[in-house]
Amino acid sequence: MLDLVRLSPRPLFPPGGEALYRQIAILTGMEAGKEVLVAACGPGVTLEFFVREAEVQGSGVDEDPVLVSRAEARSRSEDLQGRLQFQHAPVDDLPYRDGVFDVVVGELGLTARAEPDAAIRELVRVTRPGGFVVLIQLVWKAPVDPERQAVLARHLGARPLMLVELKRILRAAGVVQLHTEAWSDEETAFRPTVKKPFPDFAELFSLSEKLGILRRAWRRWGWKGVQTALAREREVHRLLTRERILGLDMIKGRKALEEGAERSSPSSGTGDPEDLPLFHSREER
Repeated sequence: MLDLVRLSPRPLFPPGGEALYRQIAILTGMEAGKEVLVAACGPGVTLEFFVREAEVQGSGVDEDPVLVSRAEARSRSEDLQGRLQFQHAPVDDLPYRDGVFDVVVGELGLTARAEPDAAIRELVRVTRPGGFVVLIQLVWKAPVDPERQAVLARHLGARPLMLVELKRILRAAGVVQLHTEAWSDEETAFRPTVKKPFPDFAELFSLSEKLGILRRAWRRWGWKGVQTALAREREVHRLLTRERILGLDMIKGRKALEEGAERSSPSSGTGDPEDLPLFHSREER
């Protein structure tokens, strides 16, 4: 599913949409001068949003060199190359020194190829002490046997975990003050009305766009690969919207200021009082 969406010829937000990324910008206090990294950035749509909306300096990393090239080309065409940079690199071996970013965001594809522990530790490593680490991840909402998990992970192009597992990894890496929000629930305090969180391939694109994506998929994977990708997309959509085995969660925390700092934190909901989401319109910010 994610492979097809990432081949879209037009800028397209991942599941959760623009509202999710505006919420992240607010919760992490993004503003001019802050350094923001998005890992598994794909074609750079969400990073470009942060740069435009919050006037941050943006860096993106992805393991797919084709998507990195597309992101670079778009930043040049939009005259943003002075505020955006992209690199092709493994997400579990980021090409940055320790503690350089104010906010680091791990996207859905973060664990597609890398082990979750290793990828998340890298995100924390490059975050400055006191900076924010944010994960946007598919999570299992019900127990699923390991064999089926492996099959579904291949279908998704991502590796979901249970929410408790993601929190354990973050805490072990030195992330505190955890705050979570479920973005596949029906309606919440921070999002009173919602569209379907996981629209299917047929709903996302026009006929001409779908044909363009399938041509790109054919050039990369052949006809058998295209057929497999479409079958996976239908299966994943059913699991996300009907069976509700999977959900989309955002987990935010802060890198501890010093080694051995208290790592206990709220396990769900709104978290610490300072983490309560506050929505502002763009004009108010």
